[in-house]
Amino acid sequence: MSGIDLYWLPLGAGGHFVRLNGKLFERLAAWREHRERLDLYHSALQVYVPEGRFVVEQAPAWGEGSSRGVVAGGPVGARALGRFRLFRYEIRCWRDGVIPDLADAVESPRRVSGEAADAQRVLELAPRVPTPVWGRDELGAGEMWNSNSTISWLLARAGLAVESIRLPHGGRAPGWRAGIAVASRDVPCSRPD
Repeated sequence: MSGIDLYWLPLGAGGHFVRLNGKLFERLAAWREHRERLDLYHSALQVYVPEGRFVVEQAPAWGEGSSRGVVAGGPVGARALGRFRLFRYEIRCWRDGVIPDLADAVESPRRVSGEAADAQRVLELAPRVPTPVWGRDELGAGEMWNSNSTISWLLARAGLAVESIRLPHGGRAPGWRAGIAVASRDVPCSRPD
């Protein structure tokens, strides 16, 4: 079986600190944009290829032990803070990996592709995801870069119809559009030798 499944995970499902900060962030964003508050979601992928199942996601660099398929990483909040592990994120492409809050996923999984070539391409692209400061718009995409940006960038660069992917009802995924915007203007990635 080959393919790519997308999961929408409620922000902070695995921890009170992230959930509280997410609610504060959304309250301020809704007030500033003159709209109702929405639920916030974080995205992750499970990618199936003949060699096995891989979890692809962006997460804090200080969690889940040492063997987690880290392929890239970057700073959180400010570049200078990135010297400290507490203020770093990592991009994982983890064979037989775990999505800690998978049981809390909403309207998931969503099959994005059933093609082996698409699944392989996402895995090849994972180490090439841009790694700007998390929570900032260093790349001029119009919104902050975060875990959703990583996933949407991967899907867009793999040539999938990422703009047609629906968010969970009553929710939003900050950073999703940033990944699409950056992927559309990057020069095409070449396949690894």
